[in-house]
Amino acid sequence: MPKRKKKDEKKDRKNLVAQAPRRVLVCPFCQTNTIPTYKSPEELQRFVSDRGRILPRLRTGICAKHQRKLAQAIKRARHLALLPFSVRPR
Repeated sequence: MPKRKKKDEKKDRKNLVAQAPRRVLVCPFCQTNTIPTYKSPEELQRFVSDRGRILPRLRTGICAKHQRKLAQAIKRARHLALLPFSVRPR
């Protein structure tokens, strides 16, 4: 009769398969030594999804400090009608 595998062995194998190597993203604002501002909506558009939502840090590679400033700048740009709040469905 074949031996049964332990539950822990199955979990270990699943974890090895599920973890893919992540590429390291570097904050573009730290590299250029700039701060995100509402006055450049073209630059802010890179960090907004096609549906108008702010993209998360893991997706964009922005550090926590600049992510907070970026969110504030996007909200200000939306308030001044430089960026849309949402996109109309087609």
